[in-house]
Amino acid sequence: MAAREHGSKTGSGFISAEQGAVDRRERLRRLALETIDLSKDPYFMKNHLGQYECRLCLTLHKNEGNYLAHTQGKRHQQNLAKRAAREAAEKAVAPAPQRRIAIRKSVKIGRPGYRVTKQFDPESKTRSLLFQIDFPEIEEGERPRHRFMSAIEQKKETTDWRYQYLLFAAEPYETVCFKVPNWEVDKGSSGGGPGNKFFNHWDPDGKVYSLQVPFKAGGQRATLAPPPPPQSLGGGHPGMMMHPGGRGTGANSMMMMPPPLGMIRGAGVGGGGGRGIGMPPPPPPQPQM
Repeated sequence: MAAREHGSKTGSGFISAEQGAVDRRERLRRLALETIDLSKDPYFMKNHLGQYECRLCLTLHKNEGNYLAHTQGKRHQQNLAKRAAREAAEKAVAPAPQRRIAIRKSVKIGRPGYRVTKQFDPESKTRSLLFQIDFPEIEEGERPRHRFMSAIEQKKETTDWRYQYLLFAAEPYETVCFKVPNWEVDKGSSGGGPGNKFFNHWDPDGKVYSLQVPFKAGGQRATLAPPPPPQSLGGGHPGMMMHPGGRGTGANSMMMMPPPLGMIRGAGVGGGGGRGIGMPPPPPPQPQM
């Protein structure tokens, strides 16, 4: 006991307290290395000087055992708790990622068959169109869809405000489009009903999609037309022009056209500001008394 407390001499057969501590730390380091995989530790790093560093606590360690002892200490455990609390708070505040809908890329098999029927109601003086589209090879569980498109939305033709477009789509068929008059559609009540003439129906047995589009009476929308060109007033002065609908005392206003360039004094041809062509010569000067 005395030799252990006060050290031992070489060859005495006793181990000093300092040597025993070194051996104990070495055994603990080997045990930790066998149970803990440092390659999976996100905070363990070996710098260019060969030292080991804790990236969480920003501390340097001489060997792996010293680093493992640090990870069991109070400072490292407190930093781990703070990091976990901060990540939990950021996760609660961060918005949920938006779910992106994958675009379906199916092989088109062509255009569907269709029938269009023009209808007229003599009682209400209204017109309607009945579309019947055949989708015999439509995908299982798929239902056809339709939508209206204005003239400015489409990019295939020149914009013409007199027409609108009606589209039908169903996989795996190509989308078909119908060009119809740009009249106001009578969709009636949103909930539908027996008096509502605007309806659509899908027959899953016959694979036929029907859509009836009624137009309101007198619902033809006004379109912008270019103004007519000015008309010449027959039998009048060549400088007189008549423009329908212009300002004036009557429905047709008279406009005086500007005189020709040659009739303006000082606009003569041939250099200089002489008198114009077609103007009478000035009177001779009066003799002075």
